[in-house]
Amino acid sequence: MALITVTGYPCSGKSRRAQQLKEYLESKLVNPEYGGPTLNVLVLSDDSLNISRGVYDDSRLEKPARGTLLSAMQRHMGQDTILIMDSLNYIKGFRYQMYCAAREMKIRVCTIYVVAKPELCREWNSGREERSIKYSAETYEPSDLLDNLLQRYEEPSSMVRWDSPLFTIPWTDESPPNDDIWKAVTEGLVKPPNVGTQSVPKAPSDTLHILEHTATAIVSAIMAHQSASQGLSLGGSTALNVSPGLNVSINLPVRSLTLSEVQRYKRSFVTVHKKAMTIGTVEKGAVDLTEDAVARKFVEYLEENLKP
Repeated sequence: MALITVTGYPCSGKSRRAQQLKEYLESKLVNPEYGGPTLNVLVLSDDSLNISRGVYDDSRLEKPARGTLLSAMQRHMGQDTILIMDSLNYIKGFRYQMYCAAREMKIRVCTIYVVAKPELCREWNSGREERSIKYSAETYEPSDLLDNLLQRYEEPSSMVRWDSPLFTIPWTDESPPNDDIWKAVTEGLVKPPNVGTQSVPKAPSDTLHILEHTATAIVSAIMAHQSASQGLSLGGSTALNVSPGLNVSINLPVRSLTLSEVQRYKRSFVTVHKKAMTIGTVEKGAVDLTEDAVARKFVEYLEENLKP
């Protein structure tokens, strides 16, 4: 249904905003005035996935942690769920990954930018009593993880498609712009999947055999027709019996065709379609290389290339 990405400085109040939003959305869904589909509201966070704040101090640990977040998000996304991603989400490239995954699932997206001053974030972080929810290094070496993350943070922008629609919530606001967010996740535009993220259907394993065999049979049928006509009825619409159960009609030029000429076009045709199968772009993903389809394509190819 929708993906809501929450981002902001560490200790800026993201989890509080995510919880406020969850409560609001759930209240809207049980309101008698709501007549839409039955939906669940789910919050995924570092805490719910047992990801320690300390992983952000080590790139070797942070990368698999982001992978855990992304995998969990992909498992829970669906047409019956409003998913709130409550994590740092401070790297714009990672927000773009989540955006592409949401588009592939054909669900709506929006971004919540929780704003707080760096000094407030430091104050709130130091006020946390439990070490597990503090942004501090887990090593014994001196390291100020919070300041490091503040410097590395990449702010979202409403000018880029993966951060929009963007809702900014200053620390002074009592609550998020709930009504606007509700409208975005229930009525917003559902963008189609990126071409680059769509899986391309694979051609059947016997496609190359069908391609070569059918094209060769049509060449043989053309040469047999010319031999049988003995030059008396060349050109025009010609019916060819290619194989049992396969008959095609082709417009031939009013002249004799040589075997080498037709064979050259056959090799060119097979090469083009073999390359398309190799790189996975057969008719832009529409795989139809049955015997009938190959015969039709080859006849069209010959008619376009054979000169009078």
